Amino acid sequence: MSETPKNLAAYIWSLADLLRGDFKQSQYGRVILPFTLLRRLEGVLAESKEAVLAEYERVQGMELPEEAQEKFLLKAADLTFFNTSRMDLSKLGEAGIKDNLESYIQGFSRDAREIFEYFNFSEFIGQLNDANLLYKIVQKVRLTDLSPKAISNHDMGKVFEELIRRFAESSNETAGEHFTPRDIVHLTTSLVFMEDDDAFTKPGIIRTIYDPTAGTGGFLSEGMEYVEALNPQAVMRAYGQELNPESYAICKADMLIKGQPVDRIKLGNTLSNDQLYADKFDYMLSNPPFGVDWKKIEKEIKDENTLKGFDGRFGPGLPRVSDGSLLFLMHLISKLRPNESERVNAAGRKETGSQGGRIGIILNGSPLFTGGAGSGESEIRRYILEADLLEAIIALPTDMFYNTGIATYVWVLSNKKADERKGKVQLINGVNLCSKMRKSLGSKRNVMSENDIRTITRSFGEFEVIDNQVLDKAPEQKSNRGRQSENPKTEAVKTFSSKIFDSHEFGYRRITIERPLRESYQFSDERIASLRFAPKPLNAVMQWVYAEYGGDWSDHEGCASYGVLAEFEDDIRLHIKTHFKELKEKQIKDLLDSKTWLNQKQVLLKARALQQIIGSEQHDDMNGYEAVLKATGVKLEAKEKKQITAAVSWKNPEAEKVIRKVHKGVTAMDGGNAGNAGRNPLPKPNPIYGLFEVNGQIIEYKPDSDLRDNENVPLDPTRSVNEINEAYFAKEVQPHVPDAWIDANKRDAQDGEIGIVGYEIPFNRHFYQYQPPRDLAEIDADLDAVSAEIMKLLQEVHS
Repeated sequence: MSETPKNLAAYIWSLADLLRGDFKQSQYGRVILPFTLLRRLEGVLAESKEAVLAEYERVQGMELPEEAQEKFLLKAADLTFFNTSRMDLSKLGEAGIKDNLESYIQGFSRDAREIFEYFNFSEFIGQLNDANLLYKIVQKVRLTDLSPKAISNHDMGKVFEELIRRFAESSNETAGEHFTPRDIVHLTTSLVFMEDDDAFTKPGIIRTIYDPTAGTGGFLSEGMEYVEALNPQAVMRAYGQELNPESYAICKADMLIKGQPVDRIKLGNTLSNDQLYADKFDYMLSNPPFGVDWKKIEKEIKDENTLKGFDGRFGPGLPRVSDGSLLFLMHLISKLRPNESERVNAAGRKETGSQGGRIGIILNGSPLFTGGAGSGESEIRRYILEADLLEAIIALPTDMFYNTGIATYVWVLSNKKADERKGKVQLINGVNLCSKMRKSLGSKRNVMSENDIRTITRSFGEFEVIDNQVLDKAPEQKSNRGRQSENPKTEAVKTFSSKIFDSHEFGYRRITIERPLRESYQFSDERIASLRFAPKPLNAVMQWVYAEYGGDWSDHEGCASYGVLAEFEDDIRLHIKTHFKELKEKQIKDLLDSKTWLNQKQVLLKARALQQIIGSEQHDDMNGYEAVLKATGVKLEAKEKKQITAAVSWKNPEAEKVIRKVHKGVTAMDGGNAGNAGRNPLPKPNPIYGLFEVNGQIIEYKPDSDLRDNENVPLDPTRSVNEINEAYFAKEVQPHVPDAWIDANKRDAQDGEIGIVGYEIPFNRHFYQYQPPRDLAEIDADLDAVSAEIMKLLQEVHS
């Protein structure tokens, strides 16, 4: 920014001197920005003022609706706005200035008037008037010449941006919700606009830029300024949508000052109400809110996902409700201008079409790795990487934003990758490319210089691998308070790195590893006794009731009092309310019903009958359990059998494996018998997938859910899925657990292959630098020194 706009912005901001004491510092911008806009609009309208007033007199007699009147007046003004009031800031007077100023504002065209409404300008006019400041403010503003003759649209845009920046700094408690720091804006813009030679060289070239979380318009302004600096004859059209009314007003005002049509800036929630749904864009920039949930718009998002699928914005999947960052990313992808650089027309000839688009979005670390295989987040990453849309991810330094100090990343995506980038992703580690600010602004303590930004953009533009390039950065200042170590830890060298990966390297296939269930059973007195009580959630409370009120109950058939609790109901309910709050009313009624107790007693008696026949010895082969039960002749209902089995059996690693199924198949004993020719092929032993040959039979075992595990097998497009899975299993699993197998029923929903595909981008793992620990002798020396110092202090205390 040149000195003139900066000086002018500083002069305008000096209005704060009048506001000090009557207004909070965070409110200064809410007064200064609309007054600056008002004075600029007044200066722009000066030449066409008389023509507009004359046309207004003419159309008033035509009794037209406001929309029709506006068309005539806009034509007379030859601008995108007008004002029909005969007043200006120099004619408001001191008496009745509040009413005169409000009337003057109402004379603006609808788009311009709306800006002042969303600034809540009328409210601040009232506060200024009550504080006897309104006339003083108006007098100072009207003496500031902001007409196009005094300052161009370009410089006026810079002035307004500087005022917005000052506003952001003065209200840094909430600034991060609406403002993106200028260094981050500049970096992201530089990355996104790189490589568009046409935009930088061809006169009259038209490009569109879009921000779905426009805030105060920082990305839109920077994008337009970036292209204009390189090609003043290029035409940039800015589009945006913003949720916060005040930020929307600032953004719209900024566009109006720059001469942009403001009807392209929309107010509302981009995710639930996309007001530019039919538009596609060349460039998109966004800094969506970090970690904000989307529960309030959950229905709209899920409906679009379900009903429209890939014809809508959210076809790949939905992230968890607690973080909507990836929803914004999918929204932007849906807005990419199609890449039709080699389309064929109806005559069969190749012709030049639209050249695609590019996205720059700032996200926290969560979208890189949150969600396992098959989750919404993983499926979104899968779509992005398999569609080859991701160009690069840049790790930024921490403490770069006004309202958070967490790690953040710039994602650059495009559907017009250069040939050398196709199938590749570049990761750039720029966490050390910053310097400390002299004064923190909220959580923002670091700032990126032009050289820092140039280092990243050069690496991205040249698509190069850089291995730990040492940076010329001063070490961080350490506090000199407290005791200083005699052998201080060596400061890690600050480096810069860039790595390039194939897209598939971020993918894996999660295979499920099963191991056989091994169980024992025993009809012991202790295990049978537990059957007196129903399973959870009634088990614990029934034990308490039985101990408290079941002293007179008998297991004989003729015991009439067994389970009768009517006279104790109030006491039981009181105890439940205190100690078993999780129980619902239906469950409490079941507990108080004697049928529940009698049914459980019946199960207990049947288990005792089984014990009389089977005995109370331990059996370590569950495969004979069913036959043993059947041989007793005791009739069991399915529910009773399930409960008794659960009570008398347990997992035992020393027991025999529990067989799930014996297959009729081809075994080694058949000698590869092919007598089944012409019919469906019989299964063959395949221990990798759980078909084991045992004593001439093909056995499939029941899996033990407690021993179930998952293995992530790296993707390799050069080999078949089964080949990769089996090789991994043979190397990483089988040597350690020989009886394990791969569950072939767990298949990916998209390709139908064994294992569920997942994608994650473990950024920190790829850039981890091992820091060797200090030598033990140094640590011992430090400990000895500290111990000696403590002993000396203790001696001084005792003396």
